Amino acid sequence: MAAVTRSAAEVNVNYFEKAREKIPNIPLLVNIVRRRVRQLNRGERPLVKPDGPQMDNFDLALKEIAEGKLTAELSFAPEEEKPSKDKVISL
Repeated sequence: MAAVTRSAAEVNVNYFEKAREKIPNIPLLVNIVRRRVRQLNRGERPLVKPDGPQMDNFDLALKEIAEGKLTAELSFAPEEEKPSKDKVISL
């Protein structure tokens, strides 16, 4: 199956700008959208109502973020909770 690429002109600019307000870190936003598009492609239900039957999953993921239905959370485990090298098993 060939990968589908989109140009910047094809992205719904309104949803993109609103999503950037929610998640200003562009690499993080791209990764969240990428993961959500994969979920939608596998058949998961959208968290928001599509604008129409032709709305693609990329714009749908941006709309979910823009409307606050999909967010990102970064967590950092304290040093003592990180696995030490002697607890890591290599195969």
